Amino acid sequence: MSLVEFNNVYKRYKTGEIVINAVDGISFKVEEGEFAIVVGASGAGKTTVLNILGGMDSCSEGEIIVGGKDISKFKDKQLIEYRRHDIGFVFQFYNLVQNLTALENVELAAQICKDPLPAPTVLEEVGLKDRLLNFPAQLSGGEQQRVAIARAIAHKPKIIFADEPTAELDSNTGLQVMKIFKELIEKQGVTIV
Repeated sequence: MSLVEFNNVYKRYKTGEIVINAVDGISFKVEEGEFAIVVGASGAGKTTVLNILGGMDSCSEGEIIVGGKDISKFKDKQLIEYRRHDIGFVFQFYNLVQNLTALENVELAAQICKDPLPAPTVLEEVGLKDRLLNFPAQLSGGEQQRVAIARAIAHKPKIIFADEPTAELDSNTGLQVMKIFKELIEKQGVTIV
């Protein structure tokens, strides 16, 4: 069995008489330890797919299996537990708390899970050992994205969903972020979508 199975999934938004198919019968599988990329044109539903996989949105129809569990049937409390303990999510626009330091942003995420990795250690792994006490406004875009990655990996997820993690970065910084993902796969066996 694959780690992720997205089986004939639809997501429809209805506004009055108008129905928009944001996700239209998509199916795919992701194996454990794989670095999978969801590709499509702007507006094709890539973010919607990741939000559904991350338990932040639900599908209208279909089956979503993650780690042997059908998350499409989860109730709200189960989804909260799933987001806290099973997955990490890296947002396109970082979503850092602006009045918390890099260290505090990672510690905040670690407070809601069992047995997290030490925040200073995780920040050091992503190359921010000397930036622990800096606020997001004092960090470059690439550094903010690395804080977001540290936050995602602090609770030791088996899978990380990353929504365009290099979109706002220059090519060199984007390569650094991809190198971090590659190391996570090689050293910790994390699956990344």
